[in-house]
Amino acid sequence: MASTRKNDKDQPLIDDIRLLGRILGDVIREQEGAAAFDLIEQVRQLSVAFRRDADHEADRALKKLLKGLSADQTVSVIRAFTYFSHLANLAEDRHHIRRRTIRERAGDTQEGSIDVALARLRWAGIAPSTVAQTLAGSYVSPVLTAHPTEVQRKSILDAERAIAKLLAERGDLAERAQLYNSARDALTPRELASNEAQLRARVTQLWQTRLLRYSKLTVADEIENALSYYEATFLREIPKIYAELEQSLGQGSVASFLRMGQWIGGDRDGNPNVGADTLVQALRRQSEVALRHYLTEVHLLGAELSLSARLVEVSSDMQRLAESSPDTSEHRQDEPYRRALTGIYARLAATLAELSGGQAARHAVAPQNAYPHAQEFLAELRTIEQSLATHHGEALGAQRLHPLIRAVEVFGFHLATVDLRQSSDQHERVLTELLAT
Repeated sequence: MASTRKNDKDQPLIDDIRLLGRILGDVIREQEGAAAFDLIEQVRQLSVAFRRDADHEADRALKKLLKGLSADQTVSVIRAFTYFSHLANLAEDRHHIRRRTIRERAGDTQEGSIDVALARLRWAGIAPSTVAQTLAGSYVSPVLTAHPTEVQRKSILDAERAIAKLLAERGDLAERAQLYNSARDALTPRELASNEAQLRARVTQLWQTRLLRYSKLTVADEIENALSYYEATFLREIPKIYAELEQSLGQGSVASFLRMGQWIGGDRDGNPNVGADTLVQALRRQSEVALRHYLTEVHLLGAELSLSARLVEVSSDMQRLAESSPDTSEHRQDEPYRRALTGIYARLAATLAELSGGQAARHAVAPQNAYPHAQEFLAELRTIEQSLATHHGEALGAQRLHPLIRAVEVFGFHLATVDLRQSSDQHERVLTELLAT
């Protein structure tokens, strides 16, 4: 029975791996021909026979087969099994998320989760208020480092993220199908075909994309690779961690004790190509990534906060913020939040140009002064937050405004601190020169 339950639990993972493996096989057959596919399949079958059944005859046959491969055949085999490993990892990641969701729905807590950690503190007699106070006096800074020999190409990462998203969508569609008909655990043929066609396109993209770079990574490449994780993950997920922590503690706002750091662009000790120019480049690009995220969120907030002053009151500070906006459209004169956000967007656009030289994706309605620092931007967002909370609009800020405020607290206009690493003998030279004067 235990084995059956385990198989039931892992069946979605097995199904996903089989799906991705089948698509990869189809792509290889289509792109490289039946002979290449048959060779790769033969390698796979012999490997499985040796690994699963300890078949030593299969081991000998496999070694003989591999030794006889041409250079082109070797490359095809390596690429096929590399991509299969990548796809299997994506399926496993998706399965972990699926299992965590199932446990959360059942009310089960997971080892390593915030809920389990806080529960243990409560059992030890430590009150939530004490935890919140301790966090307020803490500083946690995960630091991203550069390891050029381990960095995957961004093109590969982007394609794999798209595949992961399609797997998640496939799971969501299957779940909805079950809700509509508990006896039917399947997608409609049209949904299946559409999802699989998109998966096939992304796997084809992978197969036709180089796994390795032909040129050595530059510091600029390392900077861009690190920034891609902020864009894809940190800017959105870290505010969610804070929200989960606040909900679990039940103590209101938790201080922003968790902030990101990195030494890419400032590691003069580990990379001889790092200098003043790379540090400037890192800081400019970091500011650009943070500000572009804020610009997008402010634009989307403007679409959401369409509240009319004819229907709901606003605070006096909120009204002043709206009146300071360059937005004079007669269509929005009774929409103070939108007017205020139009002005905020214009100031962010000016800040982007000043700090990074970049241009906002959407034109500001009129030129405005840049923010001198992130705290002023944060203060204006809090004005909106307080006005909403005071006038029965708190729910309107929970989905986008609150995460944006937390992001600004955590990332500011700099995104992350940059560690300046330097050999100690260089520090000695500088100190000697300074003290000599």
